[in-house]
Amino acid sequence: MARPAVLISSNIAEDSSRKSEKDYNRFIEIALGSCFELETQLVIAKAINFVAEAAYDSLLSKITEEQKMLHSFMTTLKL
Repeated sequence: MARPAVLISSNIAEDSSRKSEKDYNRFIEIALGSCFELETQLVIAKAINFVAEAAYDSLLSKITEEQKMLHSFMTTLKL
């Protein structure tokens, strides 16, 4: 779970150096993919009782919010 969590911010940081919006958008898409990967791993962790219900709910809420922000940002870039 640490890998996709780190990749989200790493891809956002990397895309900040891009000159074109197309390149910029691609790194945001990669960050969004990492968000969905993190969500999947969290669901699996809950299924095997590796994470408590309260922690799961809190983390899932934060991941969902991040997904919404990245999706909104991508939409803005495509205008």
